[in-house]
Amino acid sequence: MPRILITGCSSGFGQAIAAQFLDQGWEVIATMRTPSAEGLPGSDKLRVLPLDVTDPASISSAIASAGQIDALVNNAGVGMLNVLEGAEIAKAREMFEINVLGAMAMTCAVMPAMRERRTGVIVNISSSVTLRPLPALSIYTASKAALNAFTESFALEAKEFGVRARLVLPGSAKATSFGKNAVARMGMDIPEAYGPFVQAHFQSLQSVTEKTEVNDVAQAVWRAVTDKAAPMMLPAGADAETWFREDGIPVEGSTGCFSHRRKTTYSSRYKEML
Repeated sequence: MPRILITGCSSGFGQAIAAQFLDQGWEVIATMRTPSAEGLPGSDKLRVLPLDVTDPASISSAIASAGQIDALVNNAGVGMLNVLEGAEIAKAREMFEINVLGAMAMTCAVMPAMRERRTGVIVNISSSVTLRPLPALSIYTASKAALNAFTESFALEAKEFGVRARLVLPGSAKATSFGKNAVARMGMDIPEAYGPFVQAHFQSLQSVTEKTEVNDVAQAVWRAVTDKAAPMMLPAGADAETWFREDGIPVEGSTGCFSHRRKTTYSSRYKEML
């Protein structure tokens, strides 16, 4: 039976993705920095492994323990809620290590075996914030935009060997602990001068009724992995789908990539890739 390795399975999206693939009969390798099966379904098809995506030795150990990997989901990530002047550059660098370089390192680790077998799928979890500029999210958005650009270009390389790479862009999932974890790890010391501006923006978000559920993300990942005709970028959640439509990006039946914030054409090069 096929086997999938998912990073960042301690909560939220990772656990929902793991449950989705277990329900469909896949073997699931659920990874996290501190391994625990809490919150994950009980199954003889589930293995929980320790993994720190910023540690090369940890990556090598997890890949060796996992065995053949048919699909990789790079879900591990951290957020940052702050304006640029309120953020520590060391924290920004840490976030890029996790959100961008961690995904690159995991992709590099599984690619040799996938290339040899000429099959495999790699799905990177990005964010719908990359579709438009938002205050207090500049650094986080930059990390996810970098992940998008990497994935789109890497997909051209991978396609030469029968390997697919896709992106899933969730919207705002308030039911998860993502925001709380971001504040706990990255801090949120908003400079006084920006206080009213940031507070007004956060208050405006309270009126938004559309949101993303963890199962929306799991379903989008399932499609990205199992549907060879899936588009390069898939929205996950009602709010993400709305932003796709507002930006002129096809939501259903699309087979092309898009250029950020441009409602015009898809490049023929990317169409050929898919």
